[in-house]
Amino acid sequence: MRKIIISAVAKNGVIGLVSARKSDRKNNGELPWHISEEFRHFKQTTLGSPIIMGRKSFDALGKPLPKRENIVISRNNGLVYPFNDIKIFNSLNKAFEYCKEKNYDKIFVIGGGQIFAQAINEVDEMIISKLDFDAEGEVYFPTFDENEWKIIKSDKRDQFEIFWYKRK
Repeated sequence: MRKIIISAVAKNGVIGLVSARKSDRKNNGELPWHISEEFRHFKQTTLGSPIIMGRKSFDALGKPLPKRENIVISRNNGLVYPFNDIKIFNSLNKAFEYCKEKNYDKIFVIGGGQIFAQAINEVDEMIISKLDFDAEGEVYFPTFDENEWKIIKSDKRDQFEIFWYKRK
């Protein structure tokens, strides 16, 4: 089973927003940009495969992404959503075990920052859209040792460049 991180990352490393006010928690996990071409790339790449995300990322989406098994990681063991088509686990390792038992060929870890930090040493591949601009936000993509990764392909787009990394 191939474990793959997929993310868009601003030049300054930002991947998301966090709201400091409890009344504005719906902003947790939101993207600080809207690039249709990058969203299409994400959809085309992940369609038909399981996606694993943290609770804040799922809450920012507001509903399961269609034609993908949506898996949410939360430390809240009592977490319940009004959707039948999502799975909830209290650890990334349990989600990985579930996907292995289901015999999936590949799975995508889609965020946010805490989930990426836990997954970065466990994944085999990364697909990173490096945006051509800085963004405001408080959630950053984790740093990683470039020497442990090989860029196997890149594709320059209008506002970003996609890099496909494989662990050496």
